[in-house]
Amino acid sequence: MRFHARSGLAGLSMLLAVSAAQAQDTINTALDGTFAPHAMPTLDGKVEGFNVDLASLIGERLGKPVELTAAQFSGLIPALQAGTYDFLAAPITVTEERSANMLFTEGFMDTNFGFLVPEGAPDYTSLEDFKGKTIAVNKGSNYESFLKDRADEYGWTVESYGTNTDAVAAVVAGRADANLAGATVVAWAAKKNPQVKISYEYPTGLVWGLAFRKDDVEGRNTVDKAIECLKIDGSMAALSEKWFGVTPKEGTTIVTPTKGYGVPGFDGYVDDDHTPSCDF
Repeated sequence: MRFHARSGLAGLSMLLAVSAAQAQDTINTALDGTFAPHAMPTLDGKVEGFNVDLASLIGERLGKPVELTAAQFSGLIPALQAGTYDFLAAPITVTEERSANMLFTEGFMDTNFGFLVPEGAPDYTSLEDFKGKTIAVNKGSNYESFLKDRADEYGWTVESYGTNTDAVAAVVAGRADANLAGATVVAWAAKKNPQVKISYEYPTGLVWGLAFRKDDVEGRNTVDKAIECLKIDGSMAALSEKWFGVTPKEGTTIVTPTKGYGVPGFDGYVDDDHTPSCDF
């Protein structure tokens, strides 16, 4: 009996050790589940979207299971800093202030602004083409500030709405000549509504990256390599086509690996000559 008891205890100890090892090997990440098309709720209570798929593909490339949590954006960074998550799968614009407090992977996408216009509208190729136009925008957003700051220069009329969905509806109804929002949000709206189309994309020079704690250089570098792999094996282009209906142009951030680790010009960037690959 003593022999069997010891065997049982030994087996239990081994099981607990394996479970602990598996738990340690799981990638814990989180995002805002209400930012379509990057993450949005499904009818069965789950989340789907570009960044949901991105997190899953990173786990696949690294050979690790992914535990993804959908939470309010305001709580994501504090939870990351507290060690609740390994990194944030949410699209976060890399800025000087944020890079002083977090490590970022290389950019996985440019954070450009996009104009949405009626399907029959002419092709616009610059801000000047919108002079004198009425532009609908989400009230309180960066896009509203952008338009109002330049209203005197371009002579456009800014119409602000409670949601960007309402702003898009204004374009469809003919109450506005265009809608300004994030380029991916605009692409999603055009993909879902044949009455509107993607128009001019304004380059901001900024990118979205995945955020890590400052002390997790190894984790950041490992996921950075996974993102490079997804760029060179065509996965990022496939995600863009799936969620945005857009085939990325050659040389854009979403399909072009960045030299080194992180975002050049920002704190935490490491200049390095490693060759992007899918070997881990």
